[in-house]
Amino acid sequence: MLIEESHKDVPTKADGNGSMRTYVKPTRRNNKLNQFTKGIFLFHPKIPNYPHAKFPGVVVFSEIYQVTGPVSRYARQIAGHGYIVAAPSSYHEFTGPEPLAYDGPGTDEGNEYKVRKKVAAYDEDASLSVSLLLDLPTCNGRIGATGMCLGGHLAFRCAFDKRVAAAVCYFATDIHSHSLGEGKSDDSLERAGDIKGEIIMIHGKADGHVPPEGRDLIRKTLHEKGVCFGFYEIAGAQHAFIRDELSKGRYDPHISKICFEMLLELFDRTLRSDLGRREGGEVEVEDVC
Repeated sequence: MLIEESHKDVPTKADGNGSMRTYVKPTRRNNKLNQFTKGIFLFHPKIPNYPHAKFPGVVVFSEIYQVTGPVSRYARQIAGHGYIVAAPSSYHEFTGPEPLAYDGPGTDEGNEYKVRKKVAAYDEDASLSVSLLLDLPTCNGRIGATGMCLGGHLAFRCAFDKRVAAAVCYFATDIHSHSLGEGKSDDSLERAGDIKGEIIMIHGKADGHVPPEGRDLIRKTLHEKGVCFGFYEIAGAQHAFIRDELSKGRYDPHISKICFEMLLELFDRTLRSDLGRREGGEVEVEDVC
């Protein structure tokens, strides 16, 4: 399927408390930045001769390096299967939409921004991205979310939005440690019960960012909160195993393909079909051979 790429600038409150900043040619009045806009990259499927075709929407959240080459390729891959993808620039309060480098200084910069930004601002980014997709005349009104690393955590939080029917979270960091955002004191696990759609959590068993006890805590909490979820731990897989560039030897294309098929199964089932609202709890299964 063909893909058209564009971007949208969306007005927003920079850090969740009403202050205004900008990353595009900032103007200064009384030494303060104003006119804040947020960049959202759009990847839109296109079928020749069908200009009114409607597609589900998916928000793709990036790792700490913003929308890099690997993240863009991941977004295009999803769009190529018939989904309108919106990929927000996570650090628009502090820098431009350009990706950070996959090196020491880029990693340090990304980690610094990750804990300088307020959790409320992350949530606002997610809400605006969902709204942008739903406002498109070519969107069918069904929304999913996905992301990796920081983006896996943001996709998890995006699923708190009742407009989001499904989410796929790759090696989501900081959920188990409650350490996202300013103050390193997020409430993601406490709010897990707000997830009304279906989610998939994917972790590598060799991922030092989310240790075994952290993965156990996430899985246990999702059970206790009654979330509809799948939880996959992949033997030998390390952090960032789906990053196809500068992954420091961790990229595994075969495992990445299998995980992407799980994403497509979930999104095709929940976003393409009109299933109505999910109701009830776990279905009782008869214990037979």
